[in-house]
Amino acid sequence: MSSSSFICRRRALKFAAATLCAAAVPAAHAQPASPIRLALVESMSGPFANTGEAVFRNLLWAVERVNARGGVKLPGGARFLQLDRYDSKGQNEEALSALRAAIDDGARIVLQGNSSATAAALVDAIEKNNERDASRRVLFLNYSAVDPVLTNERCSFWHFRFDAHADMRATALMDVMKNDAALKRAYLIGQDYSFGQSVLRESKRQLAALRPDVEIVGEELHPMGRVKDFAPYASKILASGAQAVVTGNWGNDLTLLVKAAREAGFNGSFYTFYGNALGAPAAIGDAGIGRVVAVADWLPNVQTRESESFYRAFRERFPKPADDYVHMRMQLLVESLAQALERAGSTDTVAVARALEKAEVSLAGQSGRMRAADHQFQQSLVVGVMDRQGNPGVKFDVEGSGYGFRVVRTIPAERAEMPTSCKMQRP
Repeated sequence: MSSSSFICRRRALKFAAATLCAAAVPAAHAQPASPIRLALVESMSGPFANTGEAVFRNLLWAVERVNARGGVKLPGGARFLQLDRYDSKGQNEEALSALRAAIDDGARIVLQGNSSATAAALVDAIEKNNERDASRRVLFLNYSAVDPVLTNERCSFWHFRFDAHADMRATALMDVMKNDAALKRAYLIGQDYSFGQSVLRESKRQLAALRPDVEIVGEELHPMGRVKDFAPYASKILASGAQAVVTGNWGNDLTLLVKAAREAGFNGSFYTFYGNALGAPAAIGDAGIGRVVAVADWLPNVQTRESESFYRAFRERFPKPADDYVHMRMQLLVESLAQALERAGSTDTVAVARALEKAEVSLAGQSGRMRAADHQFQQSLVVGVMDRQGNPGVKFDVEGSGYGFRVVRTIPAERAEMPTSCKMQRP
């Protein structure tokens, strides 16, 4: 960071939370008082700590961008954004404790995403808090918790999702999978909680509709974050004769699964929600070339000049290969929030929520809009296939692994959009 930037750190022993704030302050301007606090409630320790740190880097970079241009412009003067970390330790009860600490610390905007079960618990707690204490109402911005129910039957006025939900992602994967003529046998495996269950359910439904000739030779749910050895699961996959594995696994649960499958001699394809980073490509190696498929809102090898500049800027900010996991949607989330705050002309939670319902943002050639009916962000999706860096369409690799993802399908936002059953109650 330049000398005109600062990072402040605070240790709160009572809540075991680390607080970081970042803002680029032009020398000619005084630092605005009273920053707008954003509370990141995420796993910063335990088996999914790497995913929490990846989220933090992305949100920090987005916050820095807003602050570098002077912060959020409000009638009383511009205000910076401040990003505070609260460690959920991968546990719902810890996440709820972190939420209480964040509210007590003055945060009125909470961000979380790694675990739909945690997201559901936070939605319930925030609903109760906002009904009970109108002076301390909270908004929940969700960047990765993709259980479809969160913007369907369990939708909330206080909750906004910026990732495509599981059914939208599954549809994008199936758009590629349906054309795999050689595929006759598939194995479904996922983490045993709401998101993993929804991935298996929707994948099974869509395969039956699009490829009734494909036999489901296995369906498996395993404990989330507790399996250290996936060899027994890999053995089942191999014994089933599956030619492809469909999984929504993420973090270490994905990396360990694909590594075990490779070591067991599985040579089939992996259709994944998150196979494009966090150690998975390196764990698979050459066996993944042309066989590992991942769906995302954006990939580094989207071949536009704006996209390349965006990716290079992130790598300049975070140059370590292990830090190479950038999410466009998290950048759009913070841009949407800044836009909503300025449109509302206030930090009042209800006013900001109503402005956020109308958010339309663009960054580096990627655009998105919030659908007011259910607070589900609408954006294009891409599907990539793993390949060796340097091959056509693979300018950038992943985490220094030598492997990247070549974009093979782009699904426009209007095609990715799905109907909702949300019946939202508004204040």
